[in-house]
Amino acid sequence: MKVLLADDHALFRAGLSALLGSLPGMEIVGEAGDGAAAVALAIETQPDLVFLDIGMPGMNGIVAAGRIKAALPQVRVIVLSMHLNEDHIRRALNAGADGYMVKDAAPSELKAAVQAMAVGQSYLSPAAASLLIRQALPALRQADPMSVLTARQSDVLRLVADGKTTKDIARLLQVSPKTVDVHRTQLMQRLDIHDIAGLTRFAVRVGLVGPE
Repeated sequence: MKVLLADDHALFRAGLSALLGSLPGMEIVGEAGDGAAAVALAIETQPDLVFLDIGMPGMNGIVAAGRIKAALPQVRVIVLSMHLNEDHIRRALNAGADGYMVKDAAPSELKAAVQAMAVGQSYLSPAAASLLIRQALPALRQADPMSVLTARQSDVLRLVADGKTTKDIARLLQVSPKTVDVHRTQLMQRLDIHDIAGLTRFAVRVGLVGPE
């Protein structure tokens, strides 16, 4: 795999080059100290993989990533950063980067990233992936229509959609029929669905029960 390195710190490039050189099949075809030089060198050398520092002078790594991917769509690009920053991660990925790594990553991560690039996969440092997941969770929970129901209301919904009567549900959940009626009323209010057929359709849609 032909690799191009772009970072404005020569010592970091040397360290990264040494680590990559210890991996089988790696060939460093060029090094650049800024984004513009990285783009020009990528077009000249046609590498398989480019590592781009995000904070280079002049043209930063995100802009360089976008220009390299526009000129050479087949080239794999990993953006490197000293910092965990959600905005930087999103901008890098939106620019077309195939991976994002923090510079304090363990050497084993570098090997994992290269292996992912070699088979056409994307790669995020675990810390970066964890950050994106934490940021996305509130929106995902809000988008989940089941998030408004308690566990017991979900149980009642599943059994109602499965055709069980109030007495059946009470027996299965070991509660009184009156309690079942209360749970059913509450889940109808929370879902704004006010008939059994509607509840059944909803339960099928969210995968709580299978279609008949």
